[in-house]
Amino acid sequence: MSLTVRVIPCLDVAEGRVVKGVNFENLRDAGDPIELANYYYQSGADELTFLDVNATVDNRSTMYELVSRTAEQVFIPLTVGGGVRTVSDVGNLLAAGADKVSVSSAAIARPELLSEIADRYGNQVLVLSLDLKLRTNASNRWIVTTHGGRISTDIDALEWISKCADLGVGELLVNSIDADGTKAGFDLNLISSVRGVSGLPLIASGGAGSSKDFAPAAEAGADAVLAASIFHNRTVTIAEAKKNLLAEGYLVR
Repeated sequence: MSLTVRVIPCLDVAEGRVVKGVNFENLRDAGDPIELANYYYQSGADELTFLDVNATVDNRSTMYELVSRTAEQVFIPLTVGGGVRTVSDVGNLLAAGADKVSVSSAAIARPELLSEIADRYGNQVLVLSLDLKLRTNASNRWIVTTHGGRISTDIDALEWISKCADLGVGELLVNSIDADGTKAGFDLNLISSVRGVSGLPLIASGGAGSSKDFAPAAEAGADAVLAASIFHNRTVTIAEAKKNLLAEGYLVR
């Protein structure tokens, strides 16, 4: 785990607007992505993550124009995902101003895509986005979902992470569907389990409800903490999140 914990707002975008729901359902409007990106930049966010929540479902490419407009105004690392299917998609996003690109469903359909991206652009730009759900049966394991959490697979999440690390992934964005939008805190068991199988930089996502939720995620093994609704609603500010991390002994930027 890194010594400095990053704080990252996530902007889930649909039809040109930021949206947020609970457990990936009942999405509601949360604002203009450019305005929110600027607000977070001015507020001290370490990075931004843009996820086009409908691109894979709609079978289209992601939001190049929005990425370009954001990169012209916001000067912190920008990760973009949703609808990324080819090495060319990654190149186009990097040309538009993205610093990192996250891949999810396309990697499940064709795992060698990860190696192709890493070979072409370096693993530092390649983020594996994981929307994970706990399957409570005899195995009691996390499984991988696709298409923005809409479709469940039978792929064991921890095995998939280990495989993708070998294929050249540079960072993990681990989102708990079970915790998403609940504001009940991060899924600490999931974070620690992922940390147990991979030393890659780990961004924890899903469940933040207060500034006090971030330090436990870091303690569980997260290198970065990502949240959406509590930042969009101004329930918690970036400064408050960092202040709490500092108070618990973690360095922040």
